[in-house]
Amino acid sequence: MKDFRAALKLFAISNQLAENDLDRIEREFAIDLGRKHTATLETDETYYPQIERAIRQEAAGMARHYEIFYSLETTIRTLVADTLQAAEGDKWWGTARIPTKIKQDAESRLQREIDSGMMLRSSDPLDFTTFGELGEVIKFNWDLFGAMFSSPKAVEKVMSNLNTLRGPIAHCSLLAEDEVVRLRLSVRDWFRLME
Repeated sequence: MKDFRAALKLFAISNQLAENDLDRIEREFAIDLGRKHTATLETDETYYPQIERAIRQEAAGMARHYEIFYSLETTIRTLVADTLQAAEGDKWWGTARIPTKIKQDAESRLQREIDSGMMLRSSDPLDFTTFGELGEVIKFNWDLFGAMFSSPKAVEKVMSNLNTLRGPIAHCSLLAEDEVVRLRLSVRDWFRLME
C-alpha cells in the first residue's frame, strides 16, 4: 500500500511539473494549447491593474514555483502524518514520536494564531511545524521512515536544499534561473529518495 501511495504522489507531482511547463510555454509563446486551463487567480479589478505590469509578470512567473513547493510540502506533511498515525494511532502528536522542542514550538505558533482572532488555517499542530522541523521529525523517527528512504543523510541534504529554496518562494523574492533548475532537481531528488 505504501508503494502505491508513493507512486501516486510521484505521479501527481510529475503531472504538476508538466502542467507548469505547459503554462510556461503558453505564456512565453503567447499560444493557447487548448487545455481549457483557467486562471487560478481572480484579481481585484479595482486595485490589481494599478500594480506595475512588470511586478504582475514576476508574480505570475513565481506562482508556478509556489504551486510546486506547496504541493511538495503538503505531500511531505501527509507522508509524515500518515506514517506516524499508522504507527501510533490518531493521538500520535502527543507521543514521544515528536521531539519536545518541535512540539512546543508548533503548539506556540498554533496558539499565536488562535490569539490573533483570525480564522485558523488549520487545527493540526503538524501544519505549524516549519519545513526544517519536518525533516527533523523524519530523522527522529528513522525506525519508521528508514524503509521508505535510501539514507538519512540523503534525506537531510535534500530537505536542506528544499528549505533553502523555500525562502525566496515564501517571501516574495524572485528565483534565479539556476535556482528554478535546482528546485526542479530537488523535487525529483525527493522522490528519487523513495525509490
